[in-house]
Amino acid sequence: MVRNGDLVAVFHSVHRVMEAEKILKAAGADILLIPVPRQLSSDCGLAIRYASAEQAVVTAVLRDKGLLPAELYIREEEGFVQVSLET
Repeated sequence: MVRNGDLVAVFHSVHRVMEAEKILKAAGADILLIPVPRQLSSDCGLAIRYASAEQAVVTAVLRDKGLLPAELYIREEEGFVQVSLET
């Protein structure tokens, strides 16, 4: 389940999302691998969910490894809104 305020990082390959999950967990980030929500589309089918409080850590770790997601969304009451990958 994706709560209001949570971010969903969408990748375009299973390999990239699995590698990102491994790296983020090793860095101690509080993330969860989830199916891509129906409202969003992805060839991969998997995404990483995390609280907005984790955004700076997640972005820094993924940027350092060259694994930024293809798309990033935040959950709001009316649905998902795409946000910039920059912090």
